[in-house]
Amino acid sequence: MSQVHTSLATIPNRYAFIDSISREASQSHSLSLMLVDVVRFSDVTTSLGIHIGDRFLLEIANRIQGLFGSQVALGRISGDIFGIVFPNENNEIVMREMFERLVEHFKSPMHYEDTAFIADFNVGVVCTSKHSHKQFDITTFVSRAETALKQAKENKYENYFALSTFDKTDTGRSLALKADLKRAIANNELELYFQPKVDLNTLTIVGGECLLRWNHPLDGVLFPGPLIEAAESYNMMNELGYWTLEQAFRALNEFDALKLPLSLSVNISPTQLYDSQLIPTLVTLSETYSMPLNRIELELTEDVALSNSLMVKKQLDQLRSLGIAISVDDFGKGYSNLAYIRDLDLDAIKIDKSFVMELEAHPVNRAIIEAAKVIGKAKECAVVAEGVETLEQLHILREVGVTEGQGYLFSRAVPLEHFIALTQREIIVGVSPRRALA
Repeated sequence: MSQVHTSLATIPNRYAFIDSISREASQSHSLSLMLVDVVRFSDVTTSLGIHIGDRFLLEIANRIQGLFGSQVALGRISGDIFGIVFPNENNEIVMREMFERLVEHFKSPMHYEDTAFIADFNVGVVCTSKHSHKQFDITTFVSRAETALKQAKENKYENYFALSTFDKTDTGRSLALKADLKRAIANNELELYFQPKVDLNTLTIVGGECLLRWNHPLDGVLFPGPLIEAAESYNMMNELGYWTLEQAFRALNEFDALKLPLSLSVNISPTQLYDSQLIPTLVTLSETYSMPLNRIELELTEDVALSNSLMVKKQLDQLRSLGIAISVDDFGKGYSNLAYIRDLDLDAIKIDKSFVMELEAHPVNRAIIEAAKVIGKAKECAVVAEGVETLEQLHILREVGVTEGQGYLFSRAVPLEHFIALTQREIIVGVSPRRALA
């Protein structure tokens, strides 16, 4: 059972924590260290005082420990920086997934009396390599983690960076990523993953969301952050977006060959909505792959939906006239301005994960989801829940009347062949979503 700390003083300090890293290194065949820096926490202590700040830090520490379980070791490196040791783990893909879980978990605010605080983090990770563990050096190991954290703070698009113990710390790494992007497209290093969209009543897969991954020959599987940064730097967002759409059409062809009547949703960037070639490209793809456009859904972010651009509105009207479904992703996360929902023709509203997570503990989350359901009914559009991770969340969503969802309770995003395999067997729920990490 994970330890619940009643005071910051009971959390191992930097020196005690470094000792625990050394102990874990002697007992484990591999090791990963994650340094977690609470972003702009000095604003909290300045505004609310150190005592309330300490209460928030204590809650953060306990929530981190509860999130990752008793298998990890937690320490407090400095005032607002925590360290987490993952024994017998050196897979950087897994560590990024841990980072994503951390960020999503803390989208739910913390409360103290009349004060609420939403924690965000810079995260640096170091993993032992397959050949480095026998020559483990604690000073170098911790130093590498601190270097990774420093780079995470400097990143423009995501507050995460990972190193292995044999990586060279290269400030030109981002430039290398940008230079690699053209080669990646030419050499088929990009790949779509698919997260199932599930009927919450029957637990059958009714569609999927396309998510981009980059199989980098040196860095392994990269998630969208650095990929999008590279694309924006090279003004290649349209090229990247159209590549994604074509892969979605190819996947739909494979579904039809297997008699799987599924649709796919694709995230669309603001750049594409301003591109005059968007409509002609979609029509061409539809003709090339003999695929009706009503099998495709385009997901907009809230800021795109709020755009007052006449061109964007015209594009959206034309897309819907072609039969393409339009949905708003991460509903409620951004401006929370309901006027754009009133004025925009939509086929679906996707409730942001932050309202689904900890749904059991916060009645206001349920109320927000119920409100989204009322809005969806009035607009005659579907309501989809993102981030479903527990059976209790599933039961509450069913009670509210939300009929579609996606999340780790059913499956993470997986490659096409794994997604197809999921559609051909019964979905089993009732165990921890961590089962996928085993």
